[in-house]
Amino acid sequence: MAAAPQILIGEEAWPVRLVPHARARRYRLVFDAARAELRLTLPRRGNRAKALKWAAGQQDWLRAQLGKAVAPVAVGPDAHIPLFGIERRIDWDAARPRAVRLEDDALRLGGPSETVGRRIERWLKAQALERMERESRALAAAAGLTVGRVGVGDPRSRWGSCTAGGDLRYSWRLIMAPDHVRRATVAHEVAHLRHMDHGPAFHALVDELHDGDVAAARAWLRAEGRGLHRYRFGGSA
Repeated sequence: MAAAPQILIGEEAWPVRLVPHARARRYRLVFDAARAELRLTLPRRGNRAKALKWAAGQQDWLRAQLGKAVAPVAVGPDAHIPLFGIERRIDWDAARPRAVRLEDDALRLGGPSETVGRRIERWLKAQALERMERESRALAAAAGLTVGRVGVGDPRSRWGSCTAGGDLRYSWRLIMAPDHVRRATVAHEVAHLRHMDHGPAFHALVDELHDGDVAAARAWLRAEGRGLHRYRFGGSA
């Protein structure tokens, strides 16, 4: 996968995701603060270079938007990312095996340097699914509830969801958050297996299922959760 094009905002280079659209008649630039991402919509047959030049000319608007987010982090050799709420360095050596291993406070791997980010992302997703499925089923069993399928995705506006059929889905980025934050989110979604609202009975069950301070976990997500979306794992595996 090719690297995203970039534009300079002041002295800082920011990636831009180009979105060709059949019905677009003009350029449209959007800043997604949750992901610290610029998206540029252009006509399907539009000239990408001209579109990027136009976007780069919107400096006043761009600077105003950047005040809403931190700069994105390109994940690769020697970058740092959080795992279970602890910062880990990506320790890459081409001579090592390609598989990712957590050792001490580092994620160690080998293989081609250009695919490090994507392989780290795949590993994090697998860790997130395994851990949150195990936690979901354990909490549900303790409460006499039944879980359907458990999956992970990368939604922009929610950390978890529960369907009427008992399927649970989580943001895989929760694996980067502190353990108590992830477990509180799991407790929240498992509680929805019994209560599909947010009434007193629902909150009482969340408190019963979670082994920590639910309010503190919610506060952490409000303050720090947006930052989990700034990590970019571009490149092909």
